[in-house]
Amino acid sequence: MSETYKLSIEDRWILIESMVKELGLVRQHLDSYNEFIQNGMQKVVQEIGSIKPEIPNYYVKINKIYMESPNVREADGSLNNIYPSEARIRNLTYTAPLYLELTPVRVDEAGNEIPRETSPVFIGRMPIMLKSKVCPLSRMTDEELIKAGEDPNDPGGYFIINGSERVLVTQEDLAPNRILIEHKTGSTTSMAKVFSTAQGVRAPVTMERSRDGSLSVSFPSVPRKIPFAVLLKALGLSSDKAIVEAVSDDPEVRKELIPSLDEASEITDEEKALDFIGKRVAVGQTIDYRIKRAREILDRYLLRHIGTTEEDRIGKAYFLGQMAQRLLELELGKRQEDDKDHYANKRLKLSGESLISLFRVAFMSLCRDIKYQLERTAIRGRTPNIKTAVRADVITERLRHALATGNWVGGKAGVSQLLDRTNYISTLSHLRRVVSPLSRTQPHFEARDLHPTHFGKICPSETPEGPNCGLVKNLALEAYISVGTDEKEIEDFLYSLNLNELKNMKSTDACKVFLNGRLLGSHPDPKNFVASIKKARRKGLISPEVNVNFYEDVEEIQINCDHGRVRRPLLIVEKGKLKLEQKHVEKLKNGAWTWNDLIKRGFVEYLDAEEEESSYIAMEPEDLEKDSSYTHLEIAPSSILGICASLIPFAEHNQSPRNTYESAMAKQALGMYAANYRLRVDTRSHILFYPQKPLVKTHGMDIINFDKRPAGQNMVIALLSYEGYNMEDAIIFNKHSIERGLARSAFFRRYEAEERRYPAGQEDKFERIDKDVRGFRPPEAYVHLSADGIVEPESQIKGDEVIIGRTSPPRFLEEYSEFEVRAPIRHETSISMRHSEEGFVDTVILTETSDGNRLVKVKMRDMRIPELGDKFASRHGQKGVIGLIAPPEDLPFTA
Repeated sequence: MSETYKLSIEDRWILIESMVKELGLVRQHLDSYNEFIQNGMQKVVQEIGSIKPEIPNYYVKINKIYMESPNVREADGSLNNIYPSEARIRNLTYTAPLYLELTPVRVDEAGNEIPRETSPVFIGRMPIMLKSKVCPLSRMTDEELIKAGEDPNDPGGYFIINGSERVLVTQEDLAPNRILIEHKTGSTTSMAKVFSTAQGVRAPVTMERSRDGSLSVSFPSVPRKIPFAVLLKALGLSSDKAIVEAVSDDPEVRKELIPSLDEASEITDEEKALDFIGKRVAVGQTIDYRIKRAREILDRYLLRHIGTTEEDRIGKAYFLGQMAQRLLELELGKRQEDDKDHYANKRLKLSGESLISLFRVAFMSLCRDIKYQLERTAIRGRTPNIKTAVRADVITERLRHALATGNWVGGKAGVSQLLDRTNYISTLSHLRRVVSPLSRTQPHFEARDLHPTHFGKICPSETPEGPNCGLVKNLALEAYISVGTDEKEIEDFLYSLNLNELKNMKSTDACKVFLNGRLLGSHPDPKNFVASIKKARRKGLISPEVNVNFYEDVEEIQINCDHGRVRRPLLIVEKGKLKLEQKHVEKLKNGAWTWNDLIKRGFVEYLDAEEEESSYIAMEPEDLEKDSSYTHLEIAPSSILGICASLIPFAEHNQSPRNTYESAMAKQALGMYAANYRLRVDTRSHILFYPQKPLVKTHGMDIINFDKRPAGQNMVIALLSYEGYNMEDAIIFNKHSIERGLARSAFFRRYEAEERRYPAGQEDKFERIDKDVRGFRPPEAYVHLSADGIVEPESQIKGDEVIIGRTSPPRFLEEYSEFEVRAPIRHETSISMRHSEEGFVDTVILTETSDGNRLVKVKMRDMRIPELGDKFASRHGQKGVIGLIAPPEDLPFTA
């Protein structure tokens, strides 16, 4: 056996370790957010370009948008830089100010534009993702992070809104701009659909074939379906010959077009076809207006992703021809139905994408508001002043509200969720979650099933039981989501490889080439064309984000470089030999190389579900000896599992649902959720007193640093029956073990109060409560309050005892009528311990909100000792509750 194949499983895990070390486990969120900050916001601003109020010879040009470092405006007006730890404690939103460069332009009588001075204007505040490029934590060493009050192992990737941590959960959706065909029942026999998406607007275009064989197209803002041939004539293909050529060279497919061409036989030219559409959208108008309106609608609403200009119409006609070809080939049995659940037809919407759609709506309403304010000043006869016309709270409030409630644009709910901080694993798992938008109440069997294309991208075990089963998924350990690369660059590169442009597409033997679902042209030699693209990617001539696949059966090449594709890394095999050698792994071990070097030098590449279709992947290095046609080698087969399932030792020996149960329970285990828990004031949290490293561990555990933030303990167990007390998986515990501290934990709960200010100089006050305050409780409830009305640390508090004494001014007007006689009676609005709880005061924090109000946070601590009914589980989904706590002398023992 040659040197090449001596790649041990240890070496293969070194590769994965270097990947996680360099990228981290939440890199998909960070990269997506960074892309949004660097390019996404600017693109939204450029889409709008200028604000044109109804003021003669005046408009405002929009230039650059930029962001400063995170800060907070205090009550006295000063600006202070803040760290996330301060934002959590003071209930602040961790944001940075946004500035937009605006240029007022005057137009003189001769029509010349005279730009005034360009000035940066504060337009609002953008929530900052922790550990992103704008966040100072991303540039800190571990020691600096500890000084800033942060856990060095905290992954980042979430936001802080009003002091609470919120995560934007990845949304799964059908891929935009891809033609999907399916059989239908009823009056239509089959259907082709494409979700044409551009500038955040999603417009579905549907083509249907009726029982008589005619094709019709429906798209937004046109009532009723339009015959296929009429639409193509309106787009510039005026002859039947041109329409047939745009669809297919296959005589059988052409024959199927006859009913559609007959349907449009009376409409002979483009003008008539446009008028046919115009009669539906501009009823009762003149012919000139109807044609003009029809042209507008075809440019603006039909297949927006291809373009919105007159030159793009021919591209739209060819794209519709493609839809017709696929539909008719499906009817003739020459093509299979598209699989909606295939991961090549799915895209994941990450934080950056969700924020772009939100920012677009917020920015448009800001522009409308600026236009309105400028028009108001002009009506009053004043000179328009751009700085006073901008109200910064329009964007700030829109973004903050959506992140705080999870209610997104487009009627989506639950996009933003409270970050799960039960333990370290539950946090990581929450940040790698993928949610499908399908209804929870319907069966959707196919959508819930594990699909073969999930291999290495989606964890096969980690999904909840119940209505969300199969709809809520988690990324596998190696999975990475594409951020997208510039389409224009890739297009230019493809044309340099002798790609025939659309207008020259006449050759019958040529293979059609699609880029991100858009028909680009054709190529006579598809195999060499695809090989050249892969070679260029491996050499680093084009972005590693590009993936390509050649479908030989239907003569199509699909090239993808868009965002939201789940991809995974594989080792490259050439001519049956693995390119990676032992010496390269050694360089990785010594730190001479990083993961990125392996990609740049062409040893490793990322494949998406589409390119995997034409790859032949070996599981083990030994397989390469048996067959020389392999193209790739798995880095480590067990990396198909996600974060939680990677913790299960010997998972391959478990029954499949047990791994699913364990993946859910690993997220409920008590441990140490964050190293800075003493400085944090979470709503509720648990800390295990003596967390331990497991005796048996997996490679996955080392990679996700589980030993540094452990959950659970190693217990000595016996598998025996015991007088019926362990029926139904109940567990019998040793009384002395519990007394010695086994599975003992502390429970923390936060109580908080704020001194609010009210109109007419009234305000709340923290104080010891006097008897004449309305709502005064029994005196024993106030025993623990010190002179300032707040409990002392380490005081023991029982249920219903007051923790923070506070009085508020009168609530109703009639109470103020007592002013003339005596001072109004204040109300008792103290914060007291929950009725069924007790504990010690762990920490008292006195601080100030951004409004300048005093804020008190009290963290209560209660020791929890295992008792009957508490749930315990092994790492194999074997869960049970304590059924009996027995003294050691009554238990079996070893010699």
